[in-house]
Amino acid sequence: MNDWKLIFVNIPTNHDLLLTNDKKHWSTFLHPRYNKVNSPDYKVVFMMVVTPFYDKKTQCLSCKHSYSTTRIRSRFVKLAGHDSDFCPLYESSEINPLLYNVSVCPMCGFSYTDDFTAYIPSVLKSELEKKISLHWQPQDYGKQRSYSDAINTYKLAAYCALIKKEKKVTIAGLYLRTAWLYRKTGEQEQERRFINLATHEYIDAYLTDGVPASLMSETKLLYIIAELLRRQDKIDESVAYLSKVIGKQHLSTEPKIIEMARERWYEIREVYRETKSI
Repeated sequence: MNDWKLIFVNIPTNHDLLLTNDKKHWSTFLHPRYNKVNSPDYKVVFMMVVTPFYDKKTQCLSCKHSYSTTRIRSRFVKLAGHDSDFCPLYESSEINPLLYNVSVCPMCGFSYTDDFTAYIPSVLKSELEKKISLHWQPQDYGKQRSYSDAINTYKLAAYCALIKKEKKVTIAGLYLRTAWLYRKTGEQEQERRFINLATHEYIDAYLTDGVPASLMSETKLLYIIAELLRRQDKIDESVAYLSKVIGKQHLSTEPKIIEMARERWYEIREVYRETKSI
């Protein structure tokens, strides 16, 4: 139902119909059976209008229930830039992949992203059933989502990740994306709360877990910790982590992040100078 709409049009055969993916995302093809004027001078064109949304079939990692959840086709996603903490800025507030990262099982409530590990030990599965499934009222997050819906899905996923004992960097990412969504809705207190939660998880990941290269490089991890601390006005701590990033510049393969760290360091220095001059 989300995938496409079908439109039927009779047009003269001596007119060429040019519809491009850049403009309408339409596909066209001929089918003489539906030529209602029954004339060689006319042809019928089916125009299949592809929508930004499609249904992805998935299976719950916990209860194994099969269900569909909405995703966005990448060709419709228009990225305008990023905030300094990597929050993506999209041209359309509705065509925002952040809203659809989390899959929520409508049967048991288990919620997860592609960053979750697939295996759930039986003892943790029992914990999930006890703490989530037994209290779950069947509901469907598989359709198009509002920002409020998306925030709820990230909170559910974070709770599931904690019970399932996912890696700290995965839990931190869920908190950070929740903060980004609160930023979009203008709820600054909640944004700051989830930035704080994300910071603690990222620091724990750096000090204890380490970070698999598939999830995030050490350079990026150090930078994101520094930036989140800066956004909480914890300047001394932020500078300490920025120094770690810049100190790794000769070993890093991510010059863009090194440059971003320098930019944050210069910004902090300028604020400090302005404060001292007052």
